Amino acid sequence: MNRKLKKSSTDKALTGVCGGIAEYFGISSLGVRLTFIFLPVNLIIYLILAVTLPDSPPSL
Repeated sequence: MNRKLKKSSTDKALTGVCGGIAEYFGISSLGVRLTFIFLPVNLIIYLILAVTLPDSPPSL
């Protein structure tokens, strides 16, 4: 199993970071989004991931 963490092309609200993390771990994207909202240090992590994570190819 060779999975890579990528931004989601289908489950995105802003940049697709939370959707990509949720797809990678197989969890709900709502929980990931709430974690990023309620923990202030995660804003910095979110911005870093938004810049560095590659986009996933668009799905049909």
